[in-house]
Amino acid sequence: MAAPTRVKTIWFKKDGVQRGAGEVATALATTIWRMADRSIDNLSKAEYDIITPQRGFKIIGELTAFAVHYVDRLVYPRLSQAERSELVSALGIRLAEIMEGNILDFTGGQKDPDYDYQAGYIDLLNRRMADYSEFDFPVDKASFQALRFLSLQIREGMEKSDQSWIQDQLMDIEVPEIMGTVKKQVDGFYPPQVA
Repeated sequence: MAAPTRVKTIWFKKDGVQRGAGEVATALATTIWRMADRSIDNLSKAEYDIITPQRGFKIIGELTAFAVHYVDRLVYPRLSQAERSELVSALGIRLAEIMEGNILDFTGGQKDPDYDYQAGYIDLLNRRMADYSEFDFPVDKASFQALRFLSLQIREGMEKSDQSWIQDQLMDIEVPEIMGTVKKQVDGFYPPQVA
């Protein structure tokens, strides 16, 4: 079992100034990316064939899109509509930048002239936000249906030998760990309101 991921959950106070959505989104994006990347490492260690960088980035894209939707669900009762929109938009943009940066690092700076990595990620994120809006997210977790949908998106891109087992790994181990870490960070930045 890997050590828990350390995350920023509080800010040092600067003259009582509230941190902006951009700063919070950057901290959340960094954590979400690290958790998704760690999931790729875990899948590889569990002998799932990631094989190609494209497959790895697709899995990361799906995991991060799920995490963004989860952040949106968590902050829904805690922020105004405008604040929530600003945070989720900033989070999506920051993750798109991180995705492009990592792809370019991997390709040695070679861009695909026919594909915009950031726009592609934002398109995936927008589609998944709509997809996940159809599912229940009970307090502090995702419904079985939401987790199954996520795992099916990843499953279809895997080798046939892995397709039977990848869903269990994702639903039982990887995604709950991502959700727990994301919730801890969101709760630190935007504490839940006590009834």
